[in-house]
Amino acid sequence: MSPRTTDESNDTTFDDEETGDALDEGSEDGDTAIVLRGSRLSKSYGSAFPFTTATTVLERIDIELRRREITGIVGANGSGKSTLLKILAGIAAADSGTVERNGTVGWCPQSSRLYERLTIRETFELFGAGHGLADSVIENKTNELAEKLDFVSDLDTLIEDLSGGNRQKANLGISLVHEPDILLLDEPYTGFDWETYLAFWELTDELKTAGTGIAIVSHLLRKRDRFDCVYKLEDGGIRRNDRDE
Repeated sequence: MSPRTTDESNDTTFDDEETGDALDEGSEDGDTAIVLRGSRLSKSYGSAFPFTTATTVLERIDIELRRREITGIVGANGSGKSTLLKILAGIAAADSGTVERNGTVGWCPQSSRLYERLTIRETFELFGAGHGLADSVIENKTNELAEKLDFVSDLDTLIEDLSGGNRQKANLGISLVHEPDILLLDEPYTGFDWETYLAFWELTDELKTAGTGIAIVSHLLRKRDRFDCVYKLEDGGIRRNDRDE
């Protein structure tokens, strides 16, 4: 297993593992082995006003993501859904707790963080190079995802000129360019039309079959049967419900 590193500014520790099997131990089915585990995660935000207390968003949260499973994370606005996803992705740090990952991560934030003066094609080239992909691989993945998500005609359009829906398609595609083992999606289908929404679920099912562990954050799960399990965040805590419950 790769060495565990600790952020000295807080008590959060991370295990980043590309090919290890530490999280597979104890799994009854290798096909649904744990690929990401968050344990006892807590997060509070301080107040900018004097004589006021910090707001606890997450309190000792436990969560697991498995291969070949789609996990939903729901909760009211402000319940900590996006914060939790950022911690799992390694974008933000918890105040305490541990995150273990068995593979590479793809993260699709709720608000796209793309360079406005680049085209979609150039954006894929930039992010693909950042993942160490060869030019030919980047080109193939760009064309494949553009076809599946229906933005072929916009590949050479500047990000700043895209509609909200096409911007979100590019945002989603970027998270998939390196074929991650763990996919973390924050409100991924916001702005999609019905056809793109259906295409999204077709693509998600393909990724699940291929072995990807997927988490989808949403304030509303339109079809519960698409998810293998759902975690609900409420009052800083979390509750898990499996499909058969």
